[in-house]
Amino acid sequence: MATIYKRGRTWYLDLRVNGKRIRRKVGSSKKIAELALKDAEVKIARDEFGFTKNDIGLRKFFDRFLEYSKAIHQITTTNRYRAVIDHFITFLNEKRHALGFLSQITPEVIDQYKVHRKTVWINPNGSQVETKEGINGHARKGARAHTINFEIGTLRTIFYLAMKWGYLKENPTKSVKRLKVDDSKKIRLLSTKECKRLLEACPQELYPIYFTFLNSGLRKAELENLEWDDIEFDRRKIKVQRKTFWKPKTGEREIPINSPLMSLLKDLHLKNEQGLQSNFVFPHNDGSKIKTKIRERLIKIAEQAGIKELSRVHDLRHTFASHLVMKGVDLPTVKELLGHSNIETTMIYAHLSPDHLSDSVEKLDFG
Repeated sequence: MATIYKRGRTWYLDLRVNGKRIRRKVGSSKKIAELALKDAEVKIARDEFGFTKNDIGLRKFFDRFLEYSKAIHQITTTNRYRAVIDHFITFLNEKRHALGFLSQITPEVIDQYKVHRKTVWINPNGSQVETKEGINGHARKGARAHTINFEIGTLRTIFYLAMKWGYLKENPTKSVKRLKVDDSKKIRLLSTKECKRLLEACPQELYPIYFTFLNSGLRKAELENLEWDDIEFDRRKIKVQRKTFWKPKTGEREIPINSPLMSLLKDLHLKNEQGLQSNFVFPHNDGSKIKTKIRERLIKIAEQAGIKELSRVHDLRHTFASHLVMKGVDLPTVKELLGHSNIETTMIYAHLSPDHLSDSVEKLDFG
């Protein structure tokens, strides 16, 4: 059964499908509302109203999805899925949307989620600030556009799996447009003096971690999962390689070890042999995988060192790459060292070598 009704200046569609009541705003035109009513009646007759007889509760589906993700994805990937799902459920609760069936998630709900994430206060880790007291100097008003686009893309992936499993006939994110990205956080490149100040401010137990980031360009997950079997002292190489419990983001690669880093790693290896005998290069104090909140500690150390706007571990990787380029290392070599999957990603450092195009042209000599 389906009908239309008017509230104020707006027409609404009201229908029941498989025992579920659905109300949808149509607009100010009665003619369009009547057309929407006819379309809904046809879809109901054909069982094509955006969902299937196998419709499932939203929370139940998300739980099944996360169980599936745990089985086939890395834990870091599953955690990213879980974070986006948590943000989405927080929004649904806050806006008092019924957390009923999966089919009740419409493009309008997804667009409302975009607005919600753009207007609430966000912690540095992307989570929503729950209370006014939680708003501090590190919180910001609204998630960045690229973050929201990532979250919508994640929901799109999740809902496509729902279609594959027979819970949905149409992905509610399909017609949702991406936000224009004009608020991306600028890359924070540290000067040589700032690098020295940062390292001088490091506690003894954290110095090797940030020193290694600056001298290797490792990603955060690559450093956290680095084992002594990945260090070839005789070849002076760090091997970023797949393990049973973790795999690199963009495949395996080797990173040459410079002399300062070689000295530090040898000292760490000797201390490990005489003490914990952990498999990890940067272990927790019980020998297991590191549990230190590297990002949070970096922010505090930077503040103590008087270094402004340093809030991402990834900026140490950017700093490694930028100093190589400024010292004349070509971009394809930097690409290999960083493990970028394509040269376009590495091109963000091209402006740091302003003379490289002119120097290349000067090499031509046709007599």
